[in-house]
Amino acid sequence: MLYFAIKAALSGLIAAAVSEIARRYPGWGGLVASLPLTSLMALMWTWRDTGEVAKVAGLASGTMWFILPSLPLFLIIPALLRWGVGFWAALGIACALTLALYALFFWAAPRIGIAL
Repeated sequence: MLYFAIKAALSGLIAAAVSEIARRYPGWGGLVASLPLTSLMALMWTWRDTGEVAKVAGLASGTMWFILPSLPLFLIIPALLRWGVGFWAALGIACALTLALYALFFWAAPRIGIAL
């Protein structure tokens, strides 16, 4: 349980740091947010927890493939905000589209030879 609390606290500290940096310097916040910190931590935690190369490789591969359907989120939110759509509505629309793209990807990936 302590191990889980340490992982959660470290992950939360990184998220809090990103939001603080973004509050002061949006560009730098974007840079730090775009770093694969969460993925790197997940890879390290998975390696430490399992020591299994196949699990770590599967996580890295799955993460790479799921970046693709998530990318439009970062294009849609700023576009909607610039068009005058409210923040929460823009966020909801972008999240709904991202979920639809994830569902499409889950359906399409096996059909094009991508193992998830």
